[in-house]
Amino acid sequence: MVMALFLLVVLVAVVLGIIGVAADGLGYLLAIAIVLFAVDVIFFAVRVSRRAGRRPVR
Repeated sequence: MVMALFLLVVLVAVVLGIIGVAADGLGYLLAIAIVLFAVDVIFFAVRVSRRAGRRPVR
């Protein structure tokens, strides 16, 4: 479920970035896409690091 949400947000960020670059005067969409992508990657990294810390020691 979380991986699907991660991929959906990445897809939305890519689409916004493409629209922001292609359309004249919509550069703010590119900025929103970059921020959205960065937040999504940070959230995913934090989630993975928390999961890695719960492994039992052998």
